[in-house]
Amino acid sequence: MISIMKAERLKWKKTFIPKLVWLAPIVAIVLTALLMGGKFFQSGAYNFWYTLLLPGALTICCTLVVEKDAKLKYHSILAMPIDLKKIWFGKILTCSAWLLVTTLIFFVSISASGVLFGTSYSLTSSFTGSSVIFLTLLWQIPFCLFLAEKLGTYIAILINLVGNMAGMIAFANGDFWYSVPYAITARLICPTLEILPNGLLVPEGSPLLNTWVIAPGILIALVWFALISFLTARWFQKREAK
Repeated sequence: MISIMKAERLKWKKTFIPKLVWLAPIVAIVLTALLMGGKFFQSGAYNFWYTLLLPGALTICCTLVVEKDAKLKYHSILAMPIDLKKIWFGKILTCSAWLLVTTLIFFVSISASGVLFGTSYSLTSSFTGSSVIFLTLLWQIPFCLFLAEKLGTYIAILINLVGNMAGMIAFANGDFWYSVPYAITARLICPTLEILPNGLLVPEGSPLLNTWVIAPGILIALVWFALISFLTARWFQKREAK
C-alpha cells in the first residue's frame, strides 16, 4: 500500500495539489485578517475554513487525482498486476494524508496568528476543533473521487460545495444532524469551538454546546468513511472487466 501511495504522490508533481495543501489554509488566514481581524479573528478563520475553503480545496484535490488517470483512460493502472481495490484505497489514503497535512498547516497558522490578533481558543480547544474537522471530512474523499470519475471535475465540485452548504444550513442545528453526513462537522463545531454555521457564536446555555454529541458524531462520520470507501472500491474494481 505504501508503494501505491508513493506512486500516487509522484503523479501530483506537475499538478496544483502540492501547492493547494498550503495555499488553502493561507487564504483562509489572510481572508479573515482582511475582513475581520480583532478578537473574532480565530473564530472567523475557523468558520471560513470548515464551511467553504477546506471542503472546496479537498474536492479540487480529489478531482485532480482522478483527472490525472482519466486523461490516460486508466490504461497504466489497468495494465498493472494489482487488485484495483488496492489502487482505489491508495488514492483514498493519499488524499487523506493531504487532508491531514493541510489541517495541520491551518492549525499551526491559526495558532501563530493568534499572537497578532489575540486568541479566542486555547491550543487544546483549537487542536480539538481541527481534529474534529479532519475526522468528519474524511468521508468526502471517496465520495468526491467517485463523483469526479462519474460526473467530471466541475459537477463534482458543485455537488460537494452545495451539499456542504445545504447540510450545514438545513440540518446542523436540527435533531437529525447525525443522519446527514454533510451536517456532522458543523454540528460538532458548535460544542468544540462554539461557532454556529453562520459564523456567529453559540449563545450561552444553548443545547448545541452539549459535548455528548462529539464522540458519536465522529464515530458516525468514520462509519460513513469506511462504508463509502468500501462501496466505491467495489465499483472501481469492476473496471477490470472493461
